[in-house]
Amino acid sequence: MSVEPHVLGAVILFAGLPGDQLGRVARQGIVRTYRPETTVINQDDPGDTLYVILRGTVKVSLNRPDGREVFLAVLTANDHFGELSLIDSKYRSANVLTEEETSLLLIDRELFHDLTYCREFNLNLLRSLASRSRHGNERVGNLARMSVQGLVAHHIIEFAELYGQTTDSCKDITIPIRLTQHDFADLVGATRERVNQVMKHFKVTGCITVNSQYRITVHDLSTLRRCVQMQ
Repeated sequence: MSVEPHVLGAVILFAGLPGDQLGRVARQGIVRTYRPETTVINQDDPGDTLYVILRGTVKVSLNRPDGREVFLAVLTANDHFGELSLIDSKYRSANVLTEEETSLLLIDRELFHDLTYCREFNLNLLRSLASRSRHGNERVGNLARMSVQGLVAHHIIEFAELYGQTTDSCKDITIPIRLTQHDFADLVGATRERVNQVMKHFKVTGCITVNSQYRITVHDLSTLRRCVQMQ
């Protein structure tokens, strides 16, 4: 399956690329659609492909020595992954699993290498990597200064701002991503039991509801913000 150049032009990684470069990516890139709960990348596998998310959601995780997986992040449309192995020729640094039906644009090593001669592509890639680095630094800083309640509130707000969906008739914000208490425990460095206590508090006070598919709806964003500001 192919993708139209005008669709690529709306992808942050390809913003500002000349028409001939977009056309080449459209011709040589491969679009594949994956079913939910499909592993796209396994940690420590060799890697020679960059993936750009056109539609859907994936979860990123790390393997622990005890065999558990640690949840790291959610990526959705316009995000990309797999670039590190193409840059340093080392093994994959994390696992990536689709959360819903997901369409990905696959760019092989040769095409990626050629794109790096394009100034606009390099700047877009550098901005993306810089953003991830800043986010990682912020996360470490938050872990050092925030309580578990503040951290959980912070991440709910972050997911709501990045991926939240609203309707004209309702101010509630629904996060269309499956986020379990185990996921939050990994994010905030706490036990699932402690996260469960915090989530119960947020539900009892009317800040959020969580459905049977672990989708969170935020009803009171201002109270969650105050939880973070009080840290």
